[in-house]
Amino acid sequence: MAAPDERADAAASVADPGRSAVAGAGPGVAGGVIGSTAAGGVELRARQPKAIQHALHVLEEVARIGPGVTAQQVSRSLGMPRATAYRLLNLLVQEEYLVRLPDLSGFALGSKVTQLATLVPTPPPPRAVRRVVDELRGSVRAGVHLVRYDGGILHIVDADPDFPFSDEVRISRDPHVSALGALLLDPTRDHVRMDSPIDRGRACLAVPIRDDRGALVAGLALASTPARLADPGTALATLVGAADRLEPLLA
Repeated sequence: MAAPDERADAAASVADPGRSAVAGAGPGVAGGVIGSTAAGGVELRARQPKAIQHALHVLEEVARIGPGVTAQQVSRSLGMPRATAYRLLNLLVQEEYLVRLPDLSGFALGSKVTQLATLVPTPPPPRAVRRVVDELRGSVRAGVHLVRYDGGILHIVDADPDFPFSDEVRISRDPHVSALGALLLDPTRDHVRMDSPIDRGRACLAVPIRDDRGALVAGLALASTPARLADPGTALATLVGAADRLEPLLA
């Protein structure tokens, strides 16, 4: 559940939606960082560049801290009044650069950020990583997928060509629809098993790959039928063993 101060900030934002995203900012910032001219063009007023900078700093801070960051954390980290931080967070949510987590406990990167990230090609994994993944694919009758997590975004590094994702774009943009995305939403989990909401005939089992500080850096997954992964004991042990081999190569 959202903390009382978060709910109070949310209520204030709803009660006064026309207030500027940054104290003292001119008209046109509350509904969007850049104001529009009467002719339909775009112009920057005197104080708006600073408002844009503040919004970008907030966006960067959410990416740095990760899913679940609160307005209070952003405010404290950036030395920004909490009310200002919340208004900027709310603006970025409206523009789909951020999303509120379902339980209202904090914020995460939104679809527009992910869309921008997916336009940048992901470099192929190193040869040693491909060797481990290929060996795993040769030992199991299932799809094997490898992803990385950077700045709160899921990047598909090596998708199994013989068992392709049902919808790569949606899996990258919406972490709620895959086991690999569920790891991103809750990095403390040691594995996730999920029936696919995209492809009803498929299930996925995913395990995390962490750096030496315990931070989530990548995810490894098996994709198969729901029946085969109903009791994932053996598959989980195989997947964890491969993840342990990949850890020093990716962390």
